[in-house]
Amino acid sequence: MNDRSEAADSLRSHLDNPSSARVYDYLLAGNGPNNYAIDRLFADRQMEVMPYGKPAMRENRRFIGRAVEAALAEGIRQFVDIGSGLPSQGQAHEIADRVAPEAKARVIYIDNEPIANAHSEILLSDEADPERHRALLGDFFDYAELWSRVTDTGLIDPDEPTCLLITAILHFMPPSTRPEVPLRYYRDALAPGSMLVLTHALDEPGDEALQHVARQYSKTPTPAHLRTDDEIRELFGDWTMLEPGLTWTGLWRPKQDRSQEPWWDEDVWGKPEGEPWWGDHEALMLYRAGVARKPA
Repeated sequence: MNDRSEAADSLRSHLDNPSSARVYDYLLAGNGPNNYAIDRLFADRQMEVMPYGKPAMRENRRFIGRAVEAALAEGIRQFVDIGSGLPSQGQAHEIADRVAPEAKARVIYIDNEPIANAHSEILLSDEADPERHRALLGDFFDYAELWSRVTDTGLIDPDEPTCLLITAILHFMPPSTRPEVPLRYYRDALAPGSMLVLTHALDEPGDEALQHVARQYSKTPTPAHLRTDDEIRELFGDWTMLEPGLTWTGLWRPKQDRSQEPWWDEDVWGKPEGEPWWGDHEALMLYRAGVARKPA
């Protein structure tokens, strides 16, 4: 089979199956040009079983916003998001440019799905500064080659601290794939003072709804594998965890209410008045989150 046929088959596979990136986009923002009927059908079926999944995914995105703010406050001006999905609905460049436009932060988004990458390129060209924000088609497991491509863009200075975002993707990597190996490479490649932002679905055997959804993902190109707290903490290596350590997404440095989220968009997320920003506590019970800094 030639390269063109392989590319066509790969593209067809991504169109014929639900995509975790497009499912995430749908649950964040509803129907849109970046998700398809097959993604919406799959998502709706899972949310019938696990209705707190949708607010939990939104909590995950809010956590990313606060983590990016924390990195900016530490003087970090360059960000790499691997497994980014679609750069919208409060992703790193949107947060950075809204919170600290004077910083002129540089962001590279990486996803291994051709459809997500194509949408990302369009979104960034239409809504962001292409001189500072870029989308790459690449795979987390191609770590040495991928990191070389990242630095070759000229946007990321390997001698400066970088904020690496690895959010809501590692639970799609079973132990047999050894995701800790690429992650260790990325940690080693980053300069001292860099930060790792990571979220992961927690393995709770008593949560039948979550276990059901994980089994359903096993029928897609991105099978799910949940991990325990100890297993998630090991993914940070020997880096120093920032307070409050590994916790639920909504409990990592929460703000008083949603209106204090600088990127809050009422058209997408609804009005913030009259409720604590984290909403129903069930939305906390899915993703564990942490931020760690590489020692000097």
